[in-house]
Amino acid sequence: MMRSMDPLTEMRSLTARAENRRTETGIPRVAMVRGKVPEHELAAVYEPMVNLILQGGKTMTIGERTLRYDPATYFVMSVDLPAVGHVHQAGPGRPYLAVSLTVDANLVSELLEAAPSKPGKGEGFAVAPMTPALLDAWCRLLRLMNQPGEVAVLAPLYEKEILFRVLQGPQGHVLRDVALRDSASAGVRQAIQWIRTHYSQPLPIRELARRVNMSESAFHKHFKSLTSMSPLQFQKRLRLMQARSLLIRNVATASAVAFDVGYESSTQFNREYSRFFGKPPATDARDVRDALHVGRDGRRSAGRGSQPLKL
Repeated sequence: MMRSMDPLTEMRSLTARAENRRTETGIPRVAMVRGKVPEHELAAVYEPMVNLILQGGKTMTIGERTLRYDPATYFVMSVDLPAVGHVHQAGPGRPYLAVSLTVDANLVSELLEAAPSKPGKGEGFAVAPMTPALLDAWCRLLRLMNQPGEVAVLAPLYEKEILFRVLQGPQGHVLRDVALRDSASAGVRQAIQWIRTHYSQPLPIRELARRVNMSESAFHKHFKSLTSMSPLQFQKRLRLMQARSLLIRNVATASAVAFDVGYESSTQFNREYSRFFGKPPATDARDVRDALHVGRDGRRSAGRGSQPLKL
């Protein structure tokens, strides 16, 4: 009798059809990616997700923390966060492979009613060790790519199982915070949404703290705990990522973009942009545009745009 593949090998086979950009699977909230991903696409505001590496590895830098994970672990994030990623190939002929599940807060809330999860440290992201049960649930979910007629019925069941096993795992408190409405984490998430919408405006810390019913000191403490950044650092990263997007699209000069995203000094903008992305604004944008327009075989590509990957 033919021996079946182990779940990880099977999942690698299923995701081999992915491209080196975000590739939809046909399963709601589930995406995949394969191969060498341009680093500018990994600098983005990531939404709450569970991210699983199938082959290779990934480094994520969020605020002052850098996490490395691979097929032995998985990454979970409970709040919108600006991050910079870097993927690592597994070796010749063994490209980076990953899948991601965007978290549905309503599903997490339903699960918590049936199976409460223990509170934790109030951090918004973490890496946890993979388990056979979680890997098996992921494998069953991805098999549905070959069984589209079963997606509507079975995908919600497997998705709930994945979220349940994450909630019951050592970093379940991170995912748990997605569904909590009356907590310090919920207040920080509310403030984050305001900052994302008004990133180019002066940051009214006192007003934000008042809106979420915290003192300024408590607001700073919980914000830093959840995001590994101060509110000002968070806003700065949003501004720089938005500026990069505008520069890649070549919509204005670096000086004009600096003022557009909220900087009052182009000198300060140039300095902080170079520190964050490693190159001056104009040079970085030119290099990214060249990478977008010229394929790895030297031919002009059809253009993939500058949409961040988030996976």
